[in-house]
Amino acid sequence: CVPGLGVLLGLAVCLLCCPGLRAQTLPAAALEYQVKAAFLYNFAKFVDWPEEAAGNRAPLVIAVFGKDPFGPALESVVWGKTVNGRPLQLRRTSRLEEVLPCHILFISPSEKQRLAEIWQALGSASVLTVSDMEEFLQLGGAVRFLMEENKIRFGINLEAARRSGLKISSKLLSLAKVDRN
Repeated sequence: CVPGLGVLLGLAVCLLCCPGLRAQTLPAAALEYQVKAAFLYNFAKFVDWPEEAAGNRAPLVIAVFGKDPFGPALESVVWGKTVNGRPLQLRRTSRLEEVLPCHILFISPSEKQRLAEIWQALGSASVLTVSDMEEFLQLGGAVRFLMEENKIRFGINLEAARRSGLKISSKLLSLAKVDRN
């Protein structure tokens, strides 16, 4: 529900804007990826996959491709959680043949030179691609994390999402910088 996302976003903003709190808890990079991990979890709530990609009660898979910047943050966010009655499953890999099947794919900036290979390996699969690399949306990715005014935000490439057969909730779109091309 939207209030849950709003609370999460408010907490993320609070954590990022309170330097004293950040210094006492986690290094800035660890905190940044803890917030991004929470966003990945929430993206799963606000994206609809085609029936053939979604499966009945099969796990919803979040994969990290390449050098993993999350550390234990992603496990702590998704452990034991479900989305629409489906358990979340986490996978990490640097091998293209191990990427699919997945529903959300975080592509590490370490893999920028391999984007053409990644897009080819994904083909027409219904995968929400996410990264924090520069120009990710212009290069065909669906969601890009960016830092603005010391806050983590995200942009969405609607055409990339549509090409993957994904429907993104208007509630999520209202929080994003939307690229409609």
